[in-house]
Amino acid sequence: MFKNIEVTQELLDYIYDHSSSLHPIQKEIMKYNKTLGDIQRMQISETQALFLQFLIKINNVNSCLEIGTFTGFSALSMALALPIDGKLVAIDKDKKIIDMAKSFFKKAEMENKISTIIDDAKQSLKSLLKSNSVFDLIFIDADKNSYPHYYELSLQLLPQNGIILIDNMLWHGNVADENVKDETTQTIRDLNLMVQQDKRVDYTLLPFSDGILFITKK
Repeated sequence: MFKNIEVTQELLDYIYDHSSSLHPIQKEIMKYNKTLGDIQRMQISETQALFLQFLIKINNVNSCLEIGTFTGFSALSMALALPIDGKLVAIDKDKKIIDMAKSFFKKAEMENKISTIIDDAKQSLKSLLKSNSVFDLIFIDADKNSYPHYYELSLQLLPQNGIILIDNMLWHGNVADENVKDETTQTIRDLNLMVQQDKRVDYTLLPFSDGILFITKK
C-alpha cells in the first residue's frame, strides 16, 4: 500500500524548523522575490534548495551548471554547498534579472564561484560542448517546452555518474490528468517517457514541490 501524507503549511514549517538553516542572502532573495508578484513562482522552494545543497555535499560535486537562473536563489544555494574551489555556471537570457542575481552573489561573497552566461540556453549549451566543458551536476529549470533539448545536450556535458535534476516534472499534477492536453504538459509527459526509455541513465521521479526528475548517467 502506498503511504502519503498531506503536506500542509504547518508541516512545511516543521520541516524547515528541523532542517539546516538558510544563508542570510538566501533569505534576502526569497524576501525580494515575494515583491515580484506572480513570477515569484519561478523560484525553487526552500525544501528544494536544501535538497540541492545536501546532494552536492554527499556526492562531492565540484562543478555545477544551472539552466534558468531567475534572481539567483537556486544558483546561490548550490554555490554555497560547493567546496572552496568549486565552480558554477548559470545560464539565463534575461540580462536585467541576471544583474539582480549577480548583486546577491556579490553580497554572499560567492561571485568567485559563480559565472553567468546571458544568452539562449540551447546555444549556450552547444558552446559549452564545443569547449569540452564537463559538469558534475546540472540543474534544469527554464523554458519547459525546450526541456527535451536541454536534457539531451546536458547529458553530453556529464561524466559517468554525473547528475541531472529537472524541476517541475509533475507540472502541478497535470501530467497525471489525461484531460489536460496543452503543449507544455505534453512536453513534460514526453520527457518523462523519454528518460524512462533511455538506457544511458538511471532515474527516479521525486514527488516534492512540483516534482524533480533525478537522473544519473551510467
